[in-house]
Amino acid sequence: MKNLFLKIPALVLFASLTAISCNTTKNVNTNLPKDISERPADADSQKYDQAQLDKLKSEIEAEIGKEKCTDATVNDWKPAAMGAKACGGPKYYIAYPAKMESSILPKIENYNNKEKEFNKKYSISSDCSIIGEPVGVRCINGKAEVVYPIQ
Repeated sequence: MKNLFLKIPALVLFASLTAISCNTTKNVNTNLPKDISERPADADSQKYDQAQLDKLKSEIEAEIGKEKCTDATVNDWKPAAMGAKACGGPKYYIAYPAKMESSILPKIENYNNKEKEFNKKYSISSDCSIIGEPVGVRCINGKAEVVYPIQ
């Protein structure tokens, strides 16, 4: 009987320690990323800056994309220079609704300026070809497209 009383406290002590040690694994730092792809981007990297440019460009295109193109006259749609080549000049032109001019042109200008800064910061080079000015805009399947002169 005496051996039984000694075994019960030892058993209780062992069970208590096991339960406590198992409970401590739940307190791991949950702020750590689970995968390296979830790691925060380095704010001073070219990849991060490019992602910020891409985000601005996508926001501009998404805002313009909400408008359906039905009449491509100058009163409804206009072209705007988009992007900045390293040697100067735009990368391409984008069509935007004339009624959005006051809200969209500052965003396009901001994007263009940020791309110029990006080009200088990372010594980006380009083909230096000149993009011709568009002659107008046309509607194709509800989307506006810039029309360039035939060369």
